[in-house]
Amino acid sequence: MSGASRILANDIDPIAGMAITLNCELNQLKPFPILTKNILDLEQDKWDLIVLGDMFYDEDLADSLHRWLKDCFWTHKTRVLIGDPGRPQFRGHSIQHQLHKVVEYSLPEPTRQENNGLTTSTVWDFQP
Repeated sequence: MSGASRILANDIDPIAGMAITLNCELNQLKPFPILTKNILDLEQDKWDLIVLGDMFYDEDLADSLHRWLKDCFWTHKTRVLIGDPGRPQFRGHSIQHQLHKVVEYSLPEPTRQENNGLTTSTVWDFQP
């Protein structure tokens, strides 16, 4: 919708891939490629922008992701935006020192109830 010339969606869960395709259809967008392999295990590609959400739910994954994002930033000058609802694994991770808040959103009540009392979600700009 913003005019990107190339898009790749990534989630290791094939059902998430189907949800991405349905979301494209609902927004009248041509579906784009979806990778259902762990992108962290593949050769790094050049991206202008990486947008990821709620990925810091596991300490080992968070550490691997942090290294990968730093490599993207320093190798390709990739801009990275991270969305997170404030999970403890994210709030306590060393990446916190490299983030700048872009915007914070209040979560709807049903989402709050489903997510153990998390009330907001924040978008962060990663700047190592």
